[in-house]
Amino acid sequence: MISDNMDNWRTLISEELQINSESFEDIIKITLSEKDLDKEFDSGYGGSEGEPFTAWTKNYVYFPVVYDGAEWVDSVPRNPSDEETPHVGGQ
Repeated sequence: MISDNMDNWRTLISEELQINSESFEDIIKITLSEKDLDKEFDSGYGGSEGEPFTAWTKNYVYFPVVYDGAEWVDSVPRNPSDEETPHVGGQ
């Protein structure tokens, strides 16, 4: 059975980068290989399948989040700021 939730980190990271008005060109360092960025996995509920990673830009740090098996990307400011960080991972 093919899942409707097939994703890869490149797509999910790109979406979070856009929220922060950034792009892949802004990434200074990322722990994923090109192959791992494009590896498809089921991001829906069930179990985490995506490779762990951290990515840094000048202004943000990006990382994977999982709740009940659903996976997505979140970010926090790289430097001290007044921006609050909500609870990560759901309730």
